[in-house]
Amino acid sequence: MRAGYVNKISELVNNQQNVRNLSVIAHVDHGKTTLVDSLLAKAGIMKEEDAGKRRMMDHNKEEMERQITIQSTGISMHYAHNGKEYVINLVDSPGHVDFSSEVTAALRITDGALIVVDCIEGVCVQTEVVTRQALSERIRPVLHVNKVDRGINELQLDAESLYQKLNEIVLSVNTLMSRYEDETLGDVSVDPRKGNVSFGSGKQGWVFTLPMVAKRIAEKSGKPMATVLKYLWGDYFFDPAQKRCIRTSVSPQTGEKLTRYICHVLFKPLLSIFEAAKENKHEYLFNTVLPGIHVNLTAHEKATLSGNDLASRILQLWLPAGDALVEMIIDHLPSPSEAQKYRAETLYTGPGDDEVAQAIRECDPNGPLTIFISKMVPSSDGDRFFAFGRVFSGTARAHSEVYVMNPDYVPGFSKDLPRRKIQRVVMMMGRFIENVEEVPCGTTLGIAGIDKFLSKSGTLSSVENGYPLAPMKFSVAPVVRRALTVSNPAHLPEFVKALTKLSKAESCLQVITKDTTGECIVAGAGELHIEVALNNLRQILGDKIEFTESEPLVEFQETVTSVSSQPVMSKSPNRHNRLWMTAEPISEELCQAIEDGEMNTGETIKLRDLASVLVSKFEWSKQEASKLWCFRGTNCLVESCQGVQYLQEIKEHVIAAFNWMVSESVLAGEPMHGVRINLVDAMLHADAIHRGGGQIIPSARKCISLAMLSAKPALLEPVFLAEIVTDREAASKIHPLIMRLRGYVTDEQPKEGSPLLTVKAHIPVLESFGFSASLRGATGGRAFPQLLFSHWQPVSGDPTNPASNSGQLVKKTRERRRMVPLASTIEDLSS
Repeated sequence: MRAGYVNKISELVNNQQNVRNLSVIAHVDHGKTTLVDSLLAKAGIMKEEDAGKRRMMDHNKEEMERQITIQSTGISMHYAHNGKEYVINLVDSPGHVDFSSEVTAALRITDGALIVVDCIEGVCVQTEVVTRQALSERIRPVLHVNKVDRGINELQLDAESLYQKLNEIVLSVNTLMSRYEDETLGDVSVDPRKGNVSFGSGKQGWVFTLPMVAKRIAEKSGKPMATVLKYLWGDYFFDPAQKRCIRTSVSPQTGEKLTRYICHVLFKPLLSIFEAAKENKHEYLFNTVLPGIHVNLTAHEKATLSGNDLASRILQLWLPAGDALVEMIIDHLPSPSEAQKYRAETLYTGPGDDEVAQAIRECDPNGPLTIFISKMVPSSDGDRFFAFGRVFSGTARAHSEVYVMNPDYVPGFSKDLPRRKIQRVVMMMGRFIENVEEVPCGTTLGIAGIDKFLSKSGTLSSVENGYPLAPMKFSVAPVVRRALTVSNPAHLPEFVKALTKLSKAESCLQVITKDTTGECIVAGAGELHIEVALNNLRQILGDKIEFTESEPLVEFQETVTSVSSQPVMSKSPNRHNRLWMTAEPISEELCQAIEDGEMNTGETIKLRDLASVLVSKFEWSKQEASKLWCFRGTNCLVESCQGVQYLQEIKEHVIAAFNWMVSESVLAGEPMHGVRINLVDAMLHADAIHRGGGQIIPSARKCISLAMLSAKPALLEPVFLAEIVTDREAASKIHPLIMRLRGYVTDEQPKEGSPLLTVKAHIPVLESFGFSASLRGATGGRAFPQLLFSHWQPVSGDPTNPASNSGQLVKKTRERRRMVPLASTIEDLSS
């Protein structure tokens, strides 16, 4: 990368009004990265002839081989627009659902989103997911409808059908965004006449917006641009008899059917270019069409180009993609100083009136330094990481000191608050890293030297004991697992070190190591996520360390479905203490509120405040809410004893046992979900030495296990929402396959204007392995699935009965974890 180019950007980012931070988001294969090539070419970073072909932002070997984006990648670009100079900090993000955590990381550090939608496929499941994520972060969107050339060539759309197809997509996107309205963000609907919608083909390198077209027509006709723009979308038809636009599709003077105005001035010329190029009508094209649109081809281009290549080149010159996209981004996305005014309250976790909050709100480069790190980017040698993020207040400089706050940092509770120096400040330029002296607030950056103290994401602040920015909320869960075992136990420490590196670079990847057995669990969002992660692990290890991997595994959850019929009792190991407990399910409404983040049950919230919310919103009595001991996730522990001595002295031991059981429950050592444990009575020894943690914790764990077994326990399994795009003939072959996988179809909708339809179904994650291959085999490769985590559902059968479906899963899981068989009755467990 040229040093002068980077230095120019470093100067321009000091003018916040001329900076735009942008994420490119879409469903998989809708053409995001190909479209970004046009922006890179416009910025002079790549050759114009390579745009749409090179996919420059995909520089990872895995990305190039699979032809999909896997890692979100940032780059800063310089443009001139309307006599001013601007900087666009762009982050290209993946479209595959397994890598949705990368989209979350991209959105957190940007203020605008370019939503890309395929002209043929329209709004898909991942389009909805990423749009919801964007609006929840108060990211303002603009829309690009891509692959319009496919609509013309493959669907053979005429001018009116093309308009209807594009209008349908715009309406679908607006309907989608209306579901997630935010009063503070205001109106986020898109309208082609506003200029926040563009249409075109990223692969062919041509894009247009209606203001761009209106300006050209106004200059040629002498009419006001606003008047022309008004007629370019909606029910406005051109009447040749009157030489003006009217609202009816039939001429009142001649009775002839009229052409829609945009079809008359734009779509018909557009279609004529494709048709003439396809039929090799070069004389008509060069002598009639090109002079009318003021496009000139070189003699070499006229002699060598034909067919689709010729049409692409003509449209690149007539409707250059870079010009239209840059104009839309700069004119319709907010600057950092504008966006942080309304984003500050959702980002900053501290008081809204302190100096940090004020500096973030005002995007003050002279205020306290606040940086949010959204992901870690491996260095070229793979040994260290650059922290990729954005400065929200202050100015980041090399050698300045910051306090490192990891996602689990809680002011006033967490003691671990390392203070470290920033070694280097860098600008992320795609596959390149460029050193810079400083980066002011409102701009993305990379930081070297803090990777050993930051897990995966977090906040860097110059304020000691300050408040962090809110941690990111991911739309996917690591529900698919593989167990890894190193072949040579002597290599285990090095193997674990490599896994730690892998985990640091993957936002949603979990690594659980068991040093004693040499087994490690890698958990990801889906099959592809795990497959890519294991390939990256092999690259880190090289040929020197071998490991074996299990078949894909699934994480389950454990819950109860009824209230314990009577209290259960357990004795401490010394037989001097007794505890009585019951278990019952927590309401679905409360669980949902906790999972959606509407109700905070974390360590920072006071139990008194939590109790008042339970009483006012979830119909708890004041008495039971006042005796709440703790909440962990969607599970809680309530003390409801009467007149028991020494109870407060064993409270921390009972809570420790409860926390242990929440992470490793009774059936198969899986996490607990939606369970309320009630401590109803206790009999404790008078001598404190006989009721310490060594006596109470084992007793409490056993009592919680008994209570859950007495309340009709159930095993919960994760379920994918499968969205399958196929044709009508192949759809009939999909239903039997889904039924064989214990799934069911929930919806089937045809895509208007195309022979395709969308089938939506729920499929248990356990049955989903190999689903894509099975689907291709059943349909002859005419169906394309996308799997997204949807919800948890109970597995049929009694989990304590080894003959049932859930009982078999419990048995297999316990055997894999080398656990003793589950006791068949409460009496067996009590003994």
